[in-house]
Amino acid sequence: MFTGANCRQVSPGGKYFPQHSAVEHLASFAQAVNQGHGDYTTIFLSEIPQLFRRGFKPLDVAILQVSPPDKHGFCSMGVSVDVSRAAAQCAKILVAVLNPQMPVTHGDSAIHISHFDRVMHNDTPLHCMPPRPATAACSDIGRLIAENLVQDGATLQMGIGTIPDATLACLGGHKNLGVHTEMFSDGIIDLMRKGVVNNSSKTLNCGTSVTAFLVGTQALYDFVDHNPAVRVKDVAYTNDTNIIEQEHKVTAINSCIEVDLTGQAVSDSIGTRIYSGVGGQVDFLRGAGRCDRGVPILALPSTTSKGDSRIVPTLKAGGGVVSTRSHVHYIVTEHGIAHLFGKSMRERAAALIAVAHPDHREDLERQGFEQGVLQRAWGGFSQ
Repeated sequence: MFTGANCRQVSPGGKYFPQHSAVEHLASFAQAVNQGHGDYTTIFLSEIPQLFRRGFKPLDVAILQVSPPDKHGFCSMGVSVDVSRAAAQCAKILVAVLNPQMPVTHGDSAIHISHFDRVMHNDTPLHCMPPRPATAACSDIGRLIAENLVQDGATLQMGIGTIPDATLACLGGHKNLGVHTEMFSDGIIDLMRKGVVNNSSKTLNCGTSVTAFLVGTQALYDFVDHNPAVRVKDVAYTNDTNIIEQEHKVTAINSCIEVDLTGQAVSDSIGTRIYSGVGGQVDFLRGAGRCDRGVPILALPSTTSKGDSRIVPTLKAGGGVVSTRSHVHYIVTEHGIAHLFGKSMRERAAALIAVAHPDHREDLERQGFEQGVLQRAWGGFSQ
């Protein structure tokens, strides 16, 4: 098996093919799987290092893009330690691509030049992914989360996308926030510079923001370069539920594709069509759920781009339930917050209908009655 961890595709001549955005890579991988030209392994991001370390996926070659060695001979994996560290430890042949554009980060990113079997050189700027403009719905969701669910002193985990970015943009008035996440983006920079994120209330790694990888603009890569306030660590650590639950007031903000009236959440497929991997959503929802005063959040716009409801009576056939109804505590749309923890099926359905798009609530109520999720004794929206 070959892994290109932290590295772009390399031609036989040692040159790099043009880099593409993470979204473009995701779309091309999903297309290959859905067309039958590729396959998909469903696994929690936190468990991928186990595939290498326990020999389930033997690695022949691992290519890592790293910073040039310092005066002591240590390179840095820079923006991506996540599964790269396990790959480096387990591959039969380890290849370094030395790139002076790679920032030097603290945490688990150091690797000595002597560990590499081959060395290549490259001076291509790292791929940058600027934040996408937030839709009105995503902005409203971010505001609702920031104003109602993020407490002062909370430890934040954010997935990638416009909703986490919109939430971060609304946190300027908070105090003593911390970061323990799998992914770190530009939205945290200003909060750290202003002292809103100072990690002073964290139980572990007090004073530092912890992540497994970084995706963003050159400003982000410049910010983390030689910055001891940011640690980039093995994803088997960052996404370990036992570690997450020890942190202070963990607030986990993730997204999903659709939710049924009982709270089951689909995140990796649209029906039978694969859309993405499961990432660390369940790791952080469970970790936050077990944390003292933790807040596990799934957020999604109430409708698709075509106007279809994303809160549905039953999931699309073949849809992958990534987060079970027992994992889900809060569902947030632009229309409000549904608190599902400890609620009965009827109460869950009523709460979810209340945050669905108004155009779809009557139909959801009707189908809820037909399926028996709602009881006739409940008054419903018609009254």
